[in-house]
Amino acid sequence: MRAVIQRVKYASVTIDGAVKGSIGQGFLILFGAGEGDTRAEAELLAKKTAGMRIFCDGEGKMNLSLADIGGSVLVISQFTLYADCRRGNRPSFTGAAAPDSANALYEYFVRLLREEYHMADVQTGEFGAHMKVELLNDGPVTILLDSEELKRPRRE
Repeated sequence: MRAVIQRVKYASVTIDGAVKGSIGQGFLILFGAGEGDTRAEAELLAKKTAGMRIFCDGEGKMNLSLADIGGSVLVISQFTLYADCRRGNRPSFTGAAAPDSANALYEYFVRLLREEYHMADVQTGEFGAHMKVELLNDGPVTILLDSEELKRPRRE
């Protein structure tokens, strides 16, 4: 499972000309589920996301979490995080989870952020829809989380 977390000043998602979700300061999360991913990976990413300290404190150090600053979250499903570009010029997406499974994991991840980690303002896009995402990346700060990488022991 993969998530791209962008620290933003604002972000919104528009579907068919209508704004579906909009946030102020917080995280824009692009979320992708891979073949074989389970709820365990969603739980790992939600926990890591909730604890991520990438907002600046009074001394300018990235030391504050989303909860510390009262920030919001916009989660967008994005199977293209599983693009395989090793052969040719047209990516293959065979590593992405099947749509039914991916949608269930996407919804579970969102529910975890809302219920387990008590994030009051979690907005979403629409799974499978063609979406227009607008954001102002703050920093820029962009973090890639991959559940396979997070499970590996850290090399010292």
